[in-house]
Amino acid sequence: MSEANQTTPHYLRVMPLQAVDPVFLAFQSAVAGRYSIDRELGRGGMGIVYLAHEVHLDRLVAIKLLPPDKAADPSLRERFLREAQLAAKLSHPNIIPIHAVAEVDGFVFYVMAFIDGETLTRRVQTRGPLVGSEAVRILREVAWALAHAHAQGLVHRDVKPDNILIEASSGRALVADFGIAAAIGEGASLGAAGTPEFMSPEQAANVPVDARSDVYSLGATAFYACSGRVPFEGDTAAAILARHLTESPPSLRSVGLSVPRKLAQLVDRCLAKDPEQRPQSADDLAEQLGVALEQRRELPVALRAFVKRSSRLDGGGTLIVAGSLMAGSVTAASFYGWRTGLAAFVLGAGLGKLGFFVRAARRLLQQGFTHADLAPAFDREREQASEELAVDQSRGTRLLERSLKVAAGTCAAAGATALVGTFITPGSYADLLGLTRLQANAVYGSLVSVFLWSLVMGFGSTISYLALLQRRRDVDTDVWARLWTGPAGRLAFAIAKRSVNRLGPVGAVTHRATELSLGLAAEQLFESLPKDMRAALANLPGILARLQDDAQSLRRRYDRLQEALAGASQTAEHEDLRQLRDETHARLGDAVAALETIRLNLLRLHAGQSSVEGLTTHLGLAADVSRQVERLIVAHEEVEETLRFPRLTVPTPV
Repeated sequence: MSEANQTTPHYLRVMPLQAVDPVFLAFQSAVAGRYSIDRELGRGGMGIVYLAHEVHLDRLVAIKLLPPDKAADPSLRERFLREAQLAAKLSHPNIIPIHAVAEVDGFVFYVMAFIDGETLTRRVQTRGPLVGSEAVRILREVAWALAHAHAQGLVHRDVKPDNILIEASSGRALVADFGIAAAIGEGASLGAAGTPEFMSPEQAANVPVDARSDVYSLGATAFYACSGRVPFEGDTAAAILARHLTESPPSLRSVGLSVPRKLAQLVDRCLAKDPEQRPQSADDLAEQLGVALEQRRELPVALRAFVKRSSRLDGGGTLIVAGSLMAGSVTAASFYGWRTGLAAFVLGAGLGKLGFFVRAARRLLQQGFTHADLAPAFDREREQASEELAVDQSRGTRLLERSLKVAAGTCAAAGATALVGTFITPGSYADLLGLTRLQANAVYGSLVSVFLWSLVMGFGSTISYLALLQRRRDVDTDVWARLWTGPAGRLAFAIAKRSVNRLGPVGAVTHRATELSLGLAAEQLFESLPKDMRAALANLPGILARLQDDAQSLRRRYDRLQEALAGASQTAEHEDLRQLRDETHARLGDAVAALETIRLNLLRLHAGQSSVEGLTTHLGLAADVSRQVERLIVAHEEVEETLRFPRLTVPTPV
């Protein structure tokens, strides 16, 4: 390669002399003055693609040429022109546009926009499987493109990673090559065309196809994009097609990589053998992908800072406090015995941690957030961390990890047993076991030694195990999430809430569910009421908490029922699940409506347009709604047992 070519963008490099063939020379001569051909970009069974400059408009274009030997065949010529005409009808930001279709001196070709980028296949091969929001965004853009084609009455029939281009400058996904597209309902007459690894069962069976065939192919493409492998492999095209027809594809989450749960569920639905079980249109699929993308929006800054830093005892001050606590405990042990020192250490560590928790919770409350916001915030942090770890995961042996875990557990058991034994005096050992005083002292000393050695070895084994585990899981976030969303976090927020006189304004909390937003707003309004009114409405906070818990429980239950329906066949069980889902959705609406009513009545109370008595009546109605929801949940659990549907964990009402 010349020095000039080494510093020139790849799409402007001149074609090496040895790459020039007679077709290139003849074609360039035929289109001279209109197009200046730079080089060949690639070729396939039905064409050669060249990069060229359009002379009059001075822009880069891609030209797809039907080779002269194929252009001599009337059927191939007709098929090529049909591809161009079909593609030219489509105008969409995620479909490569066709500028012109022409015949010059026996050459049949069409001119399309040049996209400087790479295919999805190349993207996965060079940088690994797509993760998280990037995968959802690209797949949604492809779904939009297919939806546009379907609206024009066309099925692509060859959706695959090679036919999806990713623009380098913007990351936009564009669909290419409608070469075997068919009108909706066609198929058998056109033959089983397509790429075996990505063909739908309908195509493999050579029966008429509709939009759901492209949905299946996009599901197979998504499987490849997120895992780096195709759903079905085989030695021959016939073997692969047979598997598409007869075998259930593996779940995307079974490949061992971190894939967002909702995305994996959508891909699994797209790959359903029965078209009725798939998303029924590309528009529907794009909408569901959009929901998955919306749910992964960035956390508010305050919550993001909290889950990453403010919630954790891992700063320099923590080390100083820990050192001081250790020194104080050792001093206490030297004067009053080791058990007193240990008790001082445990008590000091517990109180210190609680003080830190209360202080951090108070800051978060002042920024307008509540304890209920922590669970979704930590969930998103863990999901993001798992995606990052999946990109560059160190795949060491799991044997050492398991061995260290067993060693840590063994040391913990031995240490706990020895610690219990040290609370029995040597004299008691002498009486119980019939030992001399010297022997009893030796037994006691051995127990102390076992405890100390177990403590040291257990600590080392645990730290080593966690260090290995951290390579594939964000252990830190898991630990702090459990602490903050559990009893310790709830206690810290309860204490902090008493010390906060005035809550700051609530920020734009984009992740918060409707019931949590309504509950927080109502709680703020209640706290700002005069003391006598708060006393008269003393049961309001409890009802708010119950309704929020009920609504969240129903929301989780609704999501689980939706997932079960996505994978269920059209049977009596399917109908029962659908009725459960609809009833759950209705009761969710009732719970949210009850929260909304309380909030509006509190606003009216502040404005002097309502009375405490009127609000008390609505609180009674809200309590009735909560009781109905709880009865519904109990009834559903009985039905779910009958249907063998996985039971949901329902939080205990406040």
